[in-house]
Amino acid sequence: MDRFEVGWRDDEGEHRRPLTDVLSVEFEAGLPVRGFPSYRGQRHFPGLYWSATTGGHVGFESWLERDHAILLDFTPDVTGLLSQPLWLFWKDDRGKRISHAPDYFARFEDGRGLMVDCRPLDRIDSRSAAKFAATRTACEAVGWGYRVVGEVDPVRMVNLRWLAGYRHPRHGANEELVVRLLALFAVPSPLMAQAALLGDPIAVLPAVFHLLWLGRLAADLSRPLSDTTLVSPAATR
Repeated sequence: MDRFEVGWRDDEGEHRRPLTDVLSVEFEAGLPVRGFPSYRGQRHFPGLYWSATTGGHVGFESWLERDHAILLDFTPDVTGLLSQPLWLFWKDDRGKRISHAPDYFARFEDGRGLMVDCRPLDRIDSRSAAKFAATRTACEAVGWGYRVVGEVDPVRMVNLRWLAGYRHPRHGANEELVVRLLALFAVPSPLMAQAALLGDPIAVLPAVFHLLWLGRLAADLSRPLSDTTLVSPAATR
């Protein structure tokens, strides 16, 4: 644990401390430690994802990172999320200085921290593997979770990208409609036919998708969403 140092940024500036001194730091409330360059001809696709969890933007450097930002945003007990949250510094066995900025830091409702690195699993070379192993060691030393994550099941991800289009609270602003929808889907029912009972589906479905995003309604996201998808009362997702 003593071999690691942590660098981070917040509204007060830049900081660097031993890992043992940062247990109380709210990294999720800080600023990214580096930017997200965009240039002509680059192989990745950087951008900003608006997080319903934080009410602000989370940066990403690839579509894979964007997908995992969506997954974290969809996780109900995640309360904070920041991309490029910190630098981790250490020396390898030969004394060479190494640094690594993980892709995400997430905070959970119970106070747990989670560090995430996104990389297609078939593209992890020996250099990256060594950095990920050291990062895992550092996270375990302070009680944080750590994940190296690759491609998500494509069907589930297509569904989540769709639902994420309705993540903004404005889609649940009609409280009367929300109450009626929750009552209407108290028994598992086909998505389109049941929603149409309350009026024009174009007006009703955004609220259904918002409730699915929130987890107040549930559906099998391992299969493509369709008119006949069964929508049920809230379930643990």
